[in-house]
Amino acid sequence: MVTGELRSKIDSLWEIFWTGGLTNPLDVIEQMTYLMFIHDLDDADNTRAREAAMLGLPFESIFAKDVQIGDRSIDGSQLKWSVFHDFPAGKMYSTVQEWVFPFIKNLHGDKESAYSKYMGDAIFKIPTPLMLDKIVTAMDGLYEQMAQLKTADTRGDVYEYLLSKIATAGVNGQFRTPRHIIRMMVDLMEPKAEEIVCDPACGTAGFLVAVSEYLKENRKQEVFFNRQNKDHYMNHMFHGYDMDRTMLRIGAMNMMTHGVDNPFIEYRDSLSDQNPDREKYSLILANPPFKGSLDADIVSTDLLKVCKTKKTELLFLALFLRMLKVGGRCACIVPDGVLFGSSTAHKAIRKELIENNRLEAVISMPSGVFKPYAGVSTAILIFTKTGHGGTDRVWFYDMKADGFSLDDKRSETKENDIPDIISRFHALDAEEGRERTEQSFFVPKQEITDNEYDLSINKYKQTEYKPVEYPPTSEILANIKALEAEIGRDLAELEEMLK
Repeated sequence: MVTGELRSKIDSLWEIFWTGGLTNPLDVIEQMTYLMFIHDLDDADNTRAREAAMLGLPFESIFAKDVQIGDRSIDGSQLKWSVFHDFPAGKMYSTVQEWVFPFIKNLHGDKESAYSKYMGDAIFKIPTPLMLDKIVTAMDGLYEQMAQLKTADTRGDVYEYLLSKIATAGVNGQFRTPRHIIRMMVDLMEPKAEEIVCDPACGTAGFLVAVSEYLKENRKQEVFFNRQNKDHYMNHMFHGYDMDRTMLRIGAMNMMTHGVDNPFIEYRDSLSDQNPDREKYSLILANPPFKGSLDADIVSTDLLKVCKTKKTELLFLALFLRMLKVGGRCACIVPDGVLFGSSTAHKAIRKELIENNRLEAVISMPSGVFKPYAGVSTAILIFTKTGHGGTDRVWFYDMKADGFSLDDKRSETKENDIPDIISRFHALDAEEGRERTEQSFFVPKQEITDNEYDLSINKYKQTEYKPVEYPPTSEILANIKALEAEIGRDLAELEEMLK
């Protein structure tokens, strides 16, 4: 979340681009992303060197050798942010334009990789040495501020805030999922070393990055000390699709910065016939767009067989079921309307989840989670593809707080249900017998079926009304008369004092 001094620093950085003649918001986002990537590349290289030294493993820095740029051979250390940011403006500009930018464009040896694919047409657009010098200085200040706040996902936070400056962002549904919500969903799903993970509406690859971080933190030995698992992690585990090339470029850089060499990130309309994936993935994590333009003519016909609709949130649910392997799991964010909508398509997709697969949990989130960019009420659905049913009961949780205030400021607060949600979900047997008046409880499948597959928590939650006892009317009237008499005496005293 971008607030306070961090927000003013980003505004100042934006102002440098704007006054320097770069006024297209997407151009600004791209140029900032390239520079952040160059900065993070230096940081990541240093971190990996330290980790290798601690583990006693061999490590060769990408900046260690001479680098071939065209016909010239350049000392690799000159390409590090920590080195060139001290250069005079003219030398810094020529270094970044002539050496650093070509270096990052050709950084990935595999020309078919996602990184090479989306960096191939990248253009350095900063027009003057003075402007670049101002931007680099401002970004150093930005990173210092982020370090003080101990916020890791700088690029994501900046991108989220910049999107608020683009009028089309709300139309296209390009709102970034808050990082702590992404992390909660990943913690709920507990990814394993052999997963094949997909986000069919990946944006900046936030979910894929969070899975990679989870595996580093919780399954490091299993993933990184096993040759086969490490190759799978680097080259075959992560898949993401989007229809915005800027997002794809940022996503590819984001994954590479986080240590994933070759994610499969591709330009694709996931809902159309150009998406052939069936029974391919073991885990899907997604926050698909809830609105935006949809060409009904290109929607895949087998999705329309499940639910005939133009609503993207329903079609994406049908898509997730198609793309998952049998036994594959999904955690996705949906608008509340999916839970209780009364149209034929709404009922059809809920019936498909409950009758033909295994719906495990519905976690209702407060409407402030996506503020200040959107005030929509949402929920997280967790289900497993079985193809043969398996839902016997569904776990509901009424999230009331996510660790931040639910207004536009989104200030940090002590109230946070996320740790409780994660611990309860991983010990569901202990939830048996919980009352409907509590924050979490089970609802049997038959009851949901009887309610036309309604999944809104308010349908099943019971409110406990505590009777309030008031004193008798005669006693209330006597108290009022006594107060009146006291007021009268006080007024009489005041009149005497004023004579």
